[in-house]
Amino acid sequence: MPPSLTSFTDDALIAFDNLADRATSLVNPTIRLGVTGLSRSGKTVFISSLVHNLLNGGRLPLFEPVQSGRVSAVRLEQQPDDAVPRFQYEDHIRALVKDRIWPDSTRAISELRITLEYQSASGWNRLFSPGRLSIDIVDYPGEWLLDLPLLAKDYRTFSEETLALAETGVRAELSRDWLTMARSADVSAAADEMRARDLAISFTDYLRACKSDERSLSTLPPGRFLLPGDLDGSPALTFAPLVPPSEGSSLRGSLWAMMERRYEAYKSVVVKPFFREHFARLDRQIVLIDALQAINRGPETVQDLERALSDVLACFRPGTNSFFSAFLGRRIDRVLVAATKADHLHHESHDRLEILTRRLVERAIERIGMSGAGIDVMALASIRATREATVKNDGHMLPVIVGTPMDQEKINGEVFDGLRKTAIFPGDLPDNPKWLFEALDGSPDKARLPDLNVVRFRPPQLDETGGVTLSIPHIRLDRAMQFLLGDRLA
Repeated sequence: MPPSLTSFTDDALIAFDNLADRATSLVNPTIRLGVTGLSRSGKTVFISSLVHNLLNGGRLPLFEPVQSGRVSAVRLEQQPDDAVPRFQYEDHIRALVKDRIWPDSTRAISELRITLEYQSASGWNRLFSPGRLSIDIVDYPGEWLLDLPLLAKDYRTFSEETLALAETGVRAELSRDWLTMARSADVSAAADEMRARDLAISFTDYLRACKSDERSLSTLPPGRFLLPGDLDGSPALTFAPLVPPSEGSSLRGSLWAMMERRYEAYKSVVVKPFFREHFARLDRQIVLIDALQAINRGPETVQDLERALSDVLACFRPGTNSFFSAFLGRRIDRVLVAATKADHLHHESHDRLEILTRRLVERAIERIGMSGAGIDVMALASIRATREATVKNDGHMLPVIVGTPMDQEKINGEVFDGLRKTAIFPGDLPDNPKWLFEALDGSPDKARLPDLNVVRFRPPQLDETGGVTLSIPHIRLDRAMQFLLGDRLA
């Protein structure tokens, strides 16, 4: 993170926290893995499946420490941070496996520690005591990550950029009421609490409309406006962008001054503590995205996803830690961007989803002028809710996926009850995503959007034989684990 985003005091506190973490890690080796994602990308499902597969001997052929038999024990342990809520793994697994319902979305930060005992891959190291690694999984909403760039922006810049974005594409319709109110506000008038509240409510309604299933837009800071928690109704969440006054205007005691003060308070009491206490202490990070939903919504939603990825990746500092920086300013040296819900496509399109996502990430990296070192991309399904089959259609064999649609899910006019399975043709992604990026680069008339059937399926039913607990099926979860954790278990 560029130095301008934090004060000297912040840097000192971050250094102190890192020193404490490293000192503890000398006794109990630990890696802190951040898990976040953009709207409805499946953060809770990813963590639950990862932990369940480790605890229950899941099929993880690409996770070398498990595949080679070097991992001898896996157990959940008490997390080190008593002030952070525990990730309720047991509740989420009960919902997924027993009730076959998807858990609620992440709305706050939580943490879980899982410890692995293993034999080193090095014959020399095996002469000493067995290895042990604790993985502290830190789950937090993607909206919080998208707030970090605000630390480098003053209120004027934030207002200018937010107003400009609200006037583009479908946002112009969704923001109409708020923009009308914002443009009519007299920024030089005396501060008015009711006026500030009305503007904040209208602005929040606009952000919620952008996030709705019908739109699925991703760039939506400030994130706490959508996830207020115990700050709901506080002055730090009662502000909105305004049309900036001319430079040099005297605005003491004005509506503009009130909003500016509250914006700065939002950064001080919401964004900085998250950065200092949690984000700056991470070692590895996975960012989950629902690229399929964005593709299904059209070029504008994909463009917004790319914009959000640019903001997200700008928050990271991929690179290798030196010994000194590991203590005082450690870096997130591996970042994985994963397109989820690969099980909603036939396997022939999995590589195409990965290629498309990789190009989105490359464009985001180019946009912010950073190196792609330490960043990887893949398509996965944390929990595989479907299986593949073929059906005969007009004399041709058609690849389909089979699963149980959620209750009230509608497919071709038929409403399902959440109990009956069905087979659907999910559609294909193109071999070359050129059509999509032509649209993103300003040629929407050339866009040839794929006809995808994005269906909401229930979690799979796991048959238990002889009381044996079966692991949750997945797609490439083991590959993600190898990238994020494999080197620390060598």
